[in-house]
Amino acid sequence: MRSVQLNSAAANEDVRRLYETAFPKEEQIPWADLMRLMKTMSLDFTVYYEEEILVGLTIVYPRKEFNWFWYFAVPEELRGQGIGQRILTQLIEEYKGKSNILDMESPEQVCENSEQRKRRHAFYLRNGFRDTGVGKSFKGIDYTIMMNGEGTFTQRDYDLIIDELRSFWDAMPKEGR
Repeated sequence: MRSVQLNSAAANEDVRRLYETAFPKEEQIPWADLMRLMKTMSLDFTVYYEEEILVGLTIVYPRKEFNWFWYFAVPEELRGQGIGQRILTQLIEEYKGKSNILDMESPEQVCENSEQRKRRHAFYLRNGFRDTGVGKSFKGIDYTIMMNGEGTFTQRDYDLIIDELRSFWDAMPKEGR
């Protein structure tokens, strides 16, 4: 598997399509805004290929205290083939030395994709993540925050991340927003 750091100039339509189809609209930053945000914020946007086929993408926000695994996607038609496992293993290895945090749709919320959420939650548990007991709700979706590595993650930690994101958002070039 080959991984490539993405910058806004390298973004292509296949990567955009994966991003826009893998996550509910409520969870997406509009693509043009995400590309501008990358100019303001230190984000590690990586795309993964097997031969010439796009097999995944990740966006990580490396922070002093921990890394936030913000987005992680594998095309729907390739799920269940071990690709996500290989990407996550590579990601954990790349960001070892600090704890890693992610938020995912809560497996406890009653919804249409509850089985998918439960499988995703079990996937992260198998890969060394644990529930932090911190959650959030946004646009009607409940989220669970998970962590791998040492330490704890609190509601205050989450609030600090949101404050940072708002400051980056406010500093982002305004064209098209």
